[in-house]
Amino acid sequence: MRSTGSLDDSLKFSSDGRKTPLGSEFSQSPAYSEVSSCRRPGSGRNPVIIAARSVAGAFGACFTPPETRTCKKIGDSDEFKPPSVTSDTSGAGSERSRNSRNSNRSNRGIYTTSYNSPQMTEPGSLKFTMEEIYKATRNFSPSFKIGKGGFGTVYKGILEDGTLVAFKRAKKSAYDTHLTVEFQSEIQTLARVEHLNLVKFFGYLEHEDERIVVVEHVTNGTLREHLDCMNGTILDLAARLDIAIDVAHAVTYLHMYTDHPIIHRDIKSSNILLTEKLRAKVADFGFARLGADSDTGATHVSTQVKGTAGYLDPEYLRTYQLTEKSDVFSFGVLLVELVSGRRPIEPRRMLDERVTARWAMKKFAEGEAILTLDPRLNGTAATKLALDKILELALQCLAPTRQSRPSMRRCAEILWSIRKDYRAFLASDLRSLSSLSQRSLSTREE
Repeated sequence: MRSTGSLDDSLKFSSDGRKTPLGSEFSQSPAYSEVSSCRRPGSGRNPVIIAARSVAGAFGACFTPPETRTCKKIGDSDEFKPPSVTSDTSGAGSERSRNSRNSNRSNRGIYTTSYNSPQMTEPGSLKFTMEEIYKATRNFSPSFKIGKGGFGTVYKGILEDGTLVAFKRAKKSAYDTHLTVEFQSEIQTLARVEHLNLVKFFGYLEHEDERIVVVEHVTNGTLREHLDCMNGTILDLAARLDIAIDVAHAVTYLHMYTDHPIIHRDIKSSNILLTEKLRAKVADFGFARLGADSDTGATHVSTQVKGTAGYLDPEYLRTYQLTEKSDVFSFGVLLVELVSGRRPIEPRRMLDERVTARWAMKKFAEGEAILTLDPRLNGTAATKLALDKILELALQCLAPTRQSRPSMRRCAEILWSIRKDYRAFLASDLRSLSSLSQRSLSTREE
C-alpha cells in the first residue's frame, strides 16, 4: 500500500534544482538494504544471486533477439479512452490507496515546474495555423529536419516570439489507423502534464490530412545518441546518474501527481532528450495510457501490448495486464543501458550477450558486475561501488512480477542515495590524493 503522506514531507529542491529526499534521507528500502549487506560472490544462497538468476531466466523465456539492429515498436492500436479495469482477486490489492491518491493529487505542485518561456501559457493552449507552421519551418525545409520515426518527421522551427520549438509532422496516410490513435494519445496526454523533466507541449494542428504536434525543441539530442558518442563526447557516470534521477522524477510525476495515473509505456533511451546542461526530458507519448483508478478497486488495465522490443515488461507481454510497474521494468532496462552503454538488444554479439539486461544480471549474479561497465568509463573504486548499487536497483526493477518491483518514487530515492555515496567517495579520493601530494612535496623539500 502506498504511503498516505505527501511527497512534500520527503522531497526538497537542492541548489542545482534537483529534488532530494528528506526525513529518511537516502535511506534504503528493506529489500535494498538486505541485498546490499549479504552479497558474497559465488555463494549459492545469496539472495542477490538467486534473484539475478531468476531475472536472467525470465528474460530468456520472454525475448528472442531480432535479426536486425532496429528495435521495432509492436502491438495493435487501442483507443486513448477511460481504461477497461480489472480488480485483483489475488489478495495483493492496489498499491495506490484512496487517501494517498487524494493527498498526492492535492500536492502535485511540487512535481510541476514553471517554465521561463516567453509565453506563460497552459500546456497545449496555443492555436496554430498551417501558415504559421510553414513560416516557422520555412515550408518544412530539409535543413530544418531534426529527426524521423514511425510517427513521421520532426522539424525545428521558431515561433514569432522567438521560442524554439519542434514540429512532429505525422505521415499522410489515411490507412494508418494506429498513427491516428498515437496522435490523439500524445496530444491528450501532453495536455494533462507539465514538469521540468517532460517535454513542454505548446499545441497541435489537425486539419485535412495534416496532423502536427508542437513541443519544445530540446537541442542536445537523445540519450541514445550520447551513449553512442555520436556527438564526440562521453557521458561520465555522474552525468548518467543525474539523467537516471531526472527520468525517475518524470515518471514518478506521471504515476502519482497527475489528475489520473498515466503509464508512458515506451520509456527508452531514444525517447529521452537532453538539454545543453544534460538535464533529461522524457518525450514521445504516443503509447501513453491512463492507468487503473484504485478508487474503484482496480489494480490494472487490460489492453493490447505496445512498447519497444527489449524494454517490454514480460508480465504485461504475457497477461496483457498493464500497470505503472511496466514502466518500472522499462526503467530497469534503461539503468542497465546507462551503465553498460549497450543497446537493450545487440544481435551482433555472442548469443549469451544479445539481450543486454539478461547478460548484465547474469554477470552481476556471478560477482563480475565490472564486466558490464561501459569500457569508455574509468573503473575506479567509486565507479565500482556505484555500479554495484545501480545493478542492485535494476535487479529489483526487472523482477518477473510487478508486486516485487519498487515504485518509481522509490527508485528516485535509491538513486539519490547512490549519487550521494558516489560523490562522497569521489571527494574522499580527492582529499586523499591532495594529502598524498602534499606529503610527497614535503619529503622532497627535506
